[in-house]
Amino acid sequence: MKLEAIRQVKGTAVPVPGDDIDTDRIIPARYLKCVTFDGLGLALFFDERFGEGGKPLGHPVDAPEYKGSRFIISGNNFGCGSSREHAPQAIIRAGYDVVIAGSYAEIFFGNSTTLGIVCVTLPDAERAELTALVKKDPKTEFVLDVEVRTLTAGGKTYNVGIKDGARKAFLDCTYDSLAQLLTGREQTAKLEAALPYRF
Repeated sequence: MKLEAIRQVKGTAVPVPGDDIDTDRIIPARYLKCVTFDGLGLALFFDERFGEGGKPLGHPVDAPEYKGSRFIISGNNFGCGSSREHAPQAIIRAGYDVVIAGSYAEIFFGNSTTLGIVCVTLPDAERAELTALVKKDPKTEFVLDVEVRTLTAGGKTYNVGIKDGARKAFLDCTYDSLAQLLTGREQTAKLEAALPYRF
Protein backbone atom coordinates (compact mmCIF):
# COMPACT_ATOMS: atom_id res chain seq x y z
CA MET A 1 0.00 0.00 0.00
CA LYS A 2 1.71 3.17 -1.22
CA LEU A 3 0.66 6.55 0.08
CA GLU A 4 0.87 9.67 -2.02
CA ALA A 5 1.51 13.15 -0.72
CA ILE A 6 -1.54 15.39 -0.72
CA ARG A 7 -0.36 18.79 -1.85
CA GLN A 8 -3.20 20.05 -3.99
CA VAL A 9 -6.82 19.05 -4.56
CA LYS A 10 -8.91 20.32 -7.47
CA GLY A 11 -12.59 19.85 -8.12
CA THR A 12 -16.09 21.19 -7.74
CA ALA A 13 -18.02 21.61 -4.50
CA VAL A 14 -21.41 20.72 -3.02
CA PRO A 15 -22.98 22.81 -0.25
CA VAL A 16 -24.31 20.81 2.71
CA PRO A 17 -25.59 23.59 4.99
CA GLY A 18 -26.09 23.44 8.72
CA ASP A 19 -24.16 23.48 11.98
CA ASP A 20 -23.64 20.45 14.22
CA ILE A 21 -23.95 17.87 11.45
CA ASP A 22 -23.22 14.82 13.56
CA THR A 23 -21.88 11.43 12.58
CA ASP A 24 -25.34 9.85 12.81
CA ARG A 25 -26.56 12.25 10.15
CA ILE A 26 -23.47 11.58 8.06
CA ILE A 27 -24.12 7.83 8.27
CA PRO A 28 -27.00 6.29 10.27
CA ALA A 29 -26.10 3.82 13.01
CA ARG A 30 -27.69 0.84 11.25
CA TYR A 31 -24.90 0.94 8.66
CA LEU A 32 -22.22 0.37 11.29
CA LYS A 33 -22.72 -3.41 11.27
CA CYS A 34 -20.70 -3.88 8.07
CA VAL A 35 -17.67 -6.17 8.05
CA THR A 36 -15.80 -3.94 5.59
CA PHE A 37 -16.19 -0.29 4.64
CA ASP A 38 -16.90 -1.15 0.99
CA GLY A 39 -20.09 0.44 -0.25
CA LEU A 40 -20.47 2.89 2.64
CA GLY A 41 -20.48 5.79 0.21
CA LEU A 42 -24.04 4.83 -0.71
CA ALA A 43 -25.12 5.39 2.91
CA LEU A 44 -23.76 8.95 3.14
CA PHE A 45 -26.50 11.24 4.56
CA PHE A 46 -28.94 8.42 3.80
CA ASP A 47 -31.76 9.44 6.12
CA GLU A 48 -31.58 13.01 4.84
CA ARG A 49 -31.50 11.89 1.22
CA PHE A 50 -34.30 9.32 1.26
CA GLY A 51 -37.69 9.14 2.92
CA GLU A 52 -40.18 6.33 3.38
CA GLY A 53 -39.91 3.70 0.68
CA GLY A 54 -36.64 5.16 -0.56
CA LYS A 55 -38.28 8.31 -1.92
CA PRO A 56 -35.59 10.92 -2.79
CA LEU A 57 -35.81 14.03 -0.64
CA GLY A 58 -33.70 16.29 -2.84
CA HIS A 59 -30.48 16.39 -0.82
CA PRO A 60 -27.67 18.47 -2.40
CA VAL A 61 -25.35 15.46 -2.83
CA ASP A 62 -27.95 13.93 -5.18
CA ALA A 63 -28.46 17.06 -7.27
CA PRO A 64 -27.24 16.49 -10.86
CA GLU A 65 -25.41 19.82 -10.90
CA TYR A 66 -23.19 18.72 -8.01
CA LYS A 67 -22.41 15.27 -9.33
CA GLY A 68 -18.71 14.44 -9.19
CA SER A 69 -17.88 17.08 -6.57
CA ARG A 70 -14.80 16.51 -4.42
CA PHE A 71 -15.40 19.30 -1.89
CA ILE A 72 -18.13 19.59 0.75
CA ILE A 73 -18.96 23.04 2.14
CA SER A 74 -20.69 22.87 5.51
CA GLY A 75 -21.20 24.59 8.86
CA ASN A 76 -19.66 24.64 12.32
CA ASN A 77 -18.85 21.64 14.51
CA PHE A 78 -18.95 19.23 11.58
CA GLY A 79 -18.65 15.54 12.52
CA CYS A 80 -19.76 15.91 16.13
CA GLY A 81 -21.51 13.11 18.01
CA SER A 82 -20.28 9.54 18.34
CA SER A 83 -16.73 8.77 17.25
CA ARG A 84 -17.60 6.37 14.43
CA GLU A 85 -14.90 5.89 11.81
CA HIS A 86 -17.67 4.99 9.37
CA ALA A 87 -18.55 8.68 8.94
CA PRO A 88 -15.34 9.75 7.18
CA GLN A 89 -15.26 6.37 5.44
CA ALA A 90 -18.67 7.16 3.93
CA ILE A 91 -17.47 10.61 2.88
CA ILE A 92 -14.34 9.45 1.08
CA ARG A 93 -16.05 6.41 -0.48
CA ALA A 94 -18.70 8.74 -1.89
CA GLY A 95 -15.90 10.58 -3.69
CA TYR A 96 -15.25 13.57 -1.43
CA ASP A 97 -11.67 14.49 -0.55
CA VAL A 98 -12.06 17.86 1.17
CA VAL A 99 -14.45 19.28 3.76
CA ILE A 100 -14.67 23.04 4.28
CA ALA A 101 -16.31 23.86 7.61
CA GLY A 102 -16.14 26.35 10.45
CA SER A 103 -14.87 23.77 12.93
CA TYR A 104 -14.73 20.01 13.48
CA ALA A 105 -15.20 17.48 16.22
CA GLU A 106 -11.70 16.41 17.23
CA ILE A 107 -12.11 12.65 16.75
CA PHE A 108 -13.82 13.10 13.39
CA PHE A 109 -10.96 15.34 12.29
CA GLY A 110 -8.38 12.72 13.28
CA ASN A 111 -10.23 9.87 11.57
CA SER A 112 -10.61 11.96 8.43
CA THR A 113 -6.93 12.87 8.34
CA THR A 114 -5.96 9.21 8.58
CA LEU A 115 -8.06 8.50 5.47
CA GLY A 116 -6.59 11.40 3.52
CA ILE A 117 -9.62 13.67 3.79
CA VAL A 118 -8.39 17.25 4.09
CA CYS A 119 -10.50 19.16 6.64
CA VAL A 120 -9.98 22.91 6.41
CA THR A 121 -11.69 25.81 8.15
CA LEU A 122 -13.03 29.13 6.94
CA PRO A 123 -15.12 31.78 8.73
CA ASP A 124 -18.90 31.82 8.29
CA ALA A 125 -18.90 34.77 5.88
CA GLU A 126 -16.37 33.20 3.53
CA ARG A 127 -18.17 29.85 3.51
CA ALA A 128 -21.42 31.67 2.75
CA GLU A 129 -19.66 33.40 -0.13
CA LEU A 130 -18.43 30.07 -1.51
CA THR A 131 -21.87 28.52 -1.11
CA ALA A 132 -23.45 31.36 -3.08
CA LEU A 133 -20.76 30.95 -5.71
CA VAL A 134 -21.41 27.24 -6.31
CA LYS A 135 -25.17 27.71 -6.26
CA LYS A 136 -24.78 30.27 -9.02
CA ASP A 137 -22.25 28.16 -10.95
CA PRO A 138 -21.91 24.54 -9.75
CA LYS A 139 -19.03 23.99 -12.17
CA THR A 140 -16.80 26.50 -10.39
CA GLU A 141 -13.40 24.88 -9.85
CA PHE A 142 -11.94 24.85 -6.35
CA VAL A 143 -8.18 24.52 -5.91
CA LEU A 144 -6.91 23.72 -2.43
CA ASP A 145 -3.18 24.14 -1.88
CA VAL A 146 -2.29 22.28 1.30
CA GLU A 147 1.28 23.53 1.39
CA VAL A 148 0.49 27.25 1.35
CA ARG A 149 -2.94 26.84 3.02
CA THR A 150 -4.99 28.57 0.35
CA LEU A 151 -8.24 27.83 -1.45
CA THR A 152 -8.90 29.46 -4.80
CA ALA A 153 -12.37 29.62 -6.34
CA GLY A 154 -14.15 32.07 -8.59
CA GLY A 155 -11.01 34.13 -9.10
CA LYS A 156 -10.54 34.73 -5.38
CA THR A 157 -8.04 33.19 -2.97
CA TYR A 158 -8.93 32.40 0.63
CA ASN A 159 -6.56 31.61 3.49
CA VAL A 160 -7.80 28.37 5.03
CA GLY A 161 -7.10 26.94 8.43
CA ILE A 162 -5.51 23.51 8.66
CA LYS A 163 -3.82 22.01 11.70
CA ASP A 164 -0.03 21.90 11.48
CA GLY A 165 0.15 18.18 12.25
CA ALA A 166 -2.39 17.24 9.59
CA ARG A 167 -0.76 19.48 7.00
CA LYS A 168 2.66 17.96 7.69
CA ALA A 169 1.25 14.43 7.50
CA PHE A 170 -0.35 15.12 4.11
CA LEU A 171 2.82 16.64 2.70
CA ASP A 172 5.09 13.93 4.18
CA CYS A 173 2.83 10.98 3.25
CA THR A 174 2.50 9.94 6.89
CA TYR A 175 -1.23 10.49 7.39
CA ASP A 176 -2.16 6.78 7.34
CA SER A 177 -0.38 5.05 10.23
CA LEU A 178 -1.54 1.57 9.16
CA ALA A 179 -0.20 2.06 5.64
CA GLN A 180 3.05 3.31 7.14
CA LEU A 181 3.26 0.17 9.25
CA LEU A 182 2.61 -2.09 6.26
CA THR A 183 5.37 -0.47 4.22
CA GLY A 184 7.84 -1.67 6.83
CA ARG A 185 6.91 -5.35 6.68
CA GLU A 186 10.16 -6.44 5.03
CA GLN A 187 12.29 -4.55 7.52
CA THR A 188 10.24 -5.98 10.37
CA ALA A 189 10.72 -9.53 9.09
CA LYS A 190 14.48 -9.01 8.77
CA LEU A 191 14.72 -7.63 12.28
CA GLU A 192 12.64 -10.49 13.65
CA ALA A 193 14.84 -13.06 11.92
CA ALA A 194 17.97 -11.43 13.34
CA LEU A 195 16.77 -11.48 16.94
CA PRO A 196 18.38 -14.18 19.11
CA TYR A 197 15.06 -14.87 20.79
CA ARG A 198 11.36 -14.26 20.28
CA PHE A 199 8.68 -13.37 22.75
